[in-house]
Amino acid sequence: MDTPADAGYWYAAHEIDEKARAREVLETMRLYRAADMAMRRRTRDSMAMGENELLALRFLLQQPDHTARPSEITKYLALSSASITALLDRLEKTGRITRMSHPSDRRSILVKVTEHADQEVRETLGVMHARMYAVAASLSAEEQATVVGFLRRMVDAVDGVAPQPAD
Repeated sequence: MDTPADAGYWYAAHEIDEKARAREVLETMRLYRAADMAMRRRTRDSMAMGENELLALRFLLQQPDHTARPSEITKYLALSSASITALLDRLEKTGRITRMSHPSDRRSILVKVTEHADQEVRETLGVMHARMYAVAASLSAEEQATVVGFLRRMVDAVDGVAPQPAD
C-alpha cells in the first residue's frame, strides 16, 4: 500500500514530467519559429526584397484578382501612408506591381501584382510550401484537429498579452 509520502513523491515526478513535456512543446515551437524566420530571410535575400515588401506581395496575392487599394496594404502592414508609398515605389520599380486607376472611383488607385512577381513568389516559396503541406497532410484527422486547436489557443494567448509600460 502506498504511503502518503510515496503518493506525494509520485505526484511530484508526474508534475515534473508534465512541465518537461510543456517546455519541450514550447521549445519546439521556438525552434520552428527560428527556422521559419531564417527561411523567410533567405527568401527575401534571394528576391532582393525587404520583409514588408514580401508581406505586401503576399497580401496582394491573397486578394481577389491580386489587387488592393494602397490603404488596405497600409492597414494590413500597420505602416504610415508615406512608408507604403515608398514600398510601392520600390515594388513598382522592380516590376512586381503595377498601379492603375480604380475602375469606379476616379480619385483612387489600385495596386496589382504582376505575373512576373506571382511566378517569382511561386518558384521561390513553392518547394517550402509543398514540404510543409506534406507534413500537415501526413497527420491523421485527429492529430490535425489537435494541432489546429493548440495553435489557435496559442494565438489567443499571445494576442491577449498587453504591452507592459516602460519604467
